[in-house]
Amino acid sequence: MSVAIPSRLLQALCVLGLCAALPVHAQPSYPAKPIRIIVPFAPGGPNDVLARLVGSRLTEAWGQPVIIDNRGGAGGTIGAEAGARAPADGYTLTMGGSSNMTVAPSLYAKLSYNPLKDFTPIANVARVPYLLVINPRVPAKTVKELVVIARARPGYLNYGSSGVGSMSSLAAEWFNAVAGTKVVHIPFKGTAPALTELMVGSVDLMMADMGLALTQVRAGKMRAIAVTTPRRSAGAPDIPTVAESGLPGFELSPWFGIVGPAGVPRDIVERLNREINSALKGADMLKRFADLGYEPAYGTPEQFAAELRKDIELYARIIQKAGIKAEL
Repeated sequence: MSVAIPSRLLQALCVLGLCAALPVHAQPSYPAKPIRIIVPFAPGGPNDVLARLVGSRLTEAWGQPVIIDNRGGAGGTIGAEAGARAPADGYTLTMGGSSNMTVAPSLYAKLSYNPLKDFTPIANVARVPYLLVINPRVPAKTVKELVVIARARPGYLNYGSSGVGSMSSLAAEWFNAVAGTKVVHIPFKGTAPALTELMVGSVDLMMADMGLALTQVRAGKMRAIAVTTPRRSAGAPDIPTVAESGLPGFELSPWFGIVGPAGVPRDIVERLNREINSALKGADMLKRFADLGYEPAYGTPEQFAAELRKDIELYARIIQKAGIKAEL
C-alpha cells in the first residue's frame, strides 16, 4: 500500500539519495494545481469562448481552477509564442487555431515558433464550417452556375474577406485555384463590415464563418450556395458541400484545438485528450456548439497532429499560388 509522504520529508529523503525507493504514488497526480489556457486573441472571440467552455468542464471534472490568459496581437502569434515557451508540464496549454498554427508558417516570413516542433497536439476541439454566400443580385444558385459566370468574365466578380491572409480570404483563394476562376479580393477590417457590404451589394460573394452568416442567409439578405467542409453541416443540412456541387477535392475546415509545449508527458496528453473528448459529447456542450455554428472535433492526439501537418501543407499551397504576403 502506498503512503503519502509529507513534502518536507520528501525533500530530505531526496537529499539523502533515497527518492528512488519511494513509491510512485508519493508524487501528486495531475492536475495538482491550477491549469492555465493561453488564448492568443482578445476576450469574446470564438477562440476565447471555446477555451472557457473547455476550461469550465475541466474544472468540473478535476476540481482544479482553469485560468484563461488572453494574450492577443499579431494574428494570434504572440500568444502562441508564449504557449510554445511555457514549461512542458501540462499546466500551461494554448487554444490554438488554424490562423496561428497552420496559416502563420507560410504567411509570415519571420515566425518565432514552429507549430510542428514547438507544440504537442493534445485535442482538437471544434471545426468551423464556412459558407460560400453571394449577394442575391448575382444570378447563380449553385456552385456550377457561379463558376460559369466567373470563368466567362475573369475579374468581374469580387469577394470580401476579413483581411489579407484571413481564413475567409484563403478559402476564397482556394476556390479560385480549384475552380480556375479569377474573383477579385476586397479585404475589410473584420468579418462584420465585409458581410455588411455583401448585403448592400458592394461585394458579390464571400466565404464566411457559418455561425456569423447563417442568420442573414435565413433572413434572405444573402444566398448560401455551399459549405466548405467535407460533409454537410449538421447546422445547415440543406446546404450542399462545395465538393459535391461540382468541385471535387475542395475541402476547408478551420479549427480550434488545445496544444501544449513540446515535450508534455504522454500520460498527461492522454488524460487531457480523454477529458476534453468526453466534455465535447455533453448535451450542454453540443447545444452551445450548435448555437455558435461549430462542430465538435473528436479524435486522438495522433489524428490532431496529422490534421495539423495536412493543413500546413494546404495553406502553404494556397498562399504560394495566390502570392499572399503579410508582416508581423
